[in-house]
Amino acid sequence: MEKNERDAKEAGRESWYLSWALDTNPEERDKGKTVEVGRSCFETSKKNFTILDAPGHKSYVQNMVEGASQADIGILVISARKGEFETGFERGGQTREHALLAKTTGVKQLVVVINKMDDPTVMWSEERYNECRDKLTPYLKQVGYNMKTDVVFMPLSGYTGANLKDPLEKSICPFYDGPSLLGYLDGLPPFPRSSDGPLRVPILGRFKEMGTVVTGKVESGSIRRGDQMLMMPNRIPVEAIQIWSDESEVDVAMGGDNVRVKLKGVEEDDVQAGFVLCDPVSPCTTGKIFDAQVAILEHKNILCAGYSAIMHMNALQEPVTISKIICLLDRRTGKLDKTDKANVLPKFIKPGQLGIIRFECADGVICMDVDTSQLSKFTLRDEGKTVGFGKIVKIIQ
Repeated sequence: MEKNERDAKEAGRESWYLSWALDTNPEERDKGKTVEVGRSCFETSKKNFTILDAPGHKSYVQNMVEGASQADIGILVISARKGEFETGFERGGQTREHALLAKTTGVKQLVVVINKMDDPTVMWSEERYNECRDKLTPYLKQVGYNMKTDVVFMPLSGYTGANLKDPLEKSICPFYDGPSLLGYLDGLPPFPRSSDGPLRVPILGRFKEMGTVVTGKVESGSIRRGDQMLMMPNRIPVEAIQIWSDESEVDVAMGGDNVRVKLKGVEEDDVQAGFVLCDPVSPCTTGKIFDAQVAILEHKNILCAGYSAIMHMNALQEPVTISKIICLLDRRTGKLDKTDKANVLPKFIKPGQLGIIRFECADGVICMDVDTSQLSKFTLRDEGKTVGFGKIVKIIQ
């Protein structure tokens, strides 16, 4: 950190030195924005943690999705500073989209850190903390989080380290009596790691290092050195010749592990983000036309047949077009009200509505699996904004 502080001071960016711990490339340090997913590890007396520092800027949403799809728990950092919270949440900022993308990429638990509580405009104000929490809560409920079991709020100062490692003193923050951030993470029960089911490893990235290496997360099954696999959707036979899990070389990786796998039988140019490593006996399904249950969030117009957007599913970015809207569903029950004929084969769907929609992929077949969250849940983005999210319920063709 001392070297970061010296380098930041020489670059005229003295106040940015803490962020340089994970923002390591020249572009990130010059712009003051995280571009790529930073990765680092640390240990406590009880656990080993891997930090994935995902970008927050709207220009790098795809990289944010890549980081979030590897995470077991998300830490959503909110600024309590006057004006900054409002910009991030109420004025088309990224806070809303981050929460939505975290949920759709499989982050089941969320720690919402109200940061910068030491700022002169805040001064550990309980009123300001409650204001931020109360404005965020309805939206987190809307995107699908259970506020009693899935979400925890806590005040913090990242700059001074208050409530980061040691619990807050009452003289600083009399209204909060919960654990520190590290204390809370240390106290979490182990996340379930299931190796049941056929192998599914959605590929997030690839590079060349004495062979073709792919990165991803084992969503189901397990992978061992020497295993024969199929890379879908192109059905390319490959072999795992080396496996790394969280920077350590291993012989086997189980469900939930973030891995790098060196493959035999395929060149780097033949691999794309969104491909899936599968059990050759039971590969994932592929398709071009599918039905999905979709909630429309924000859009300036109604959506009807012919509308096109970009579907983001794990690391896949696929242009899709609405073929038809099959029906509208009740948002509270998720069921079709057949007594209202207007709900069946409607001509359009508008923001705030939930429906079953048939989509067609523009660029050919993609990997889908209605039984695997990472291969069925997706978000729809258009003109740089998230307009909806959904889950594939049926593969048509």
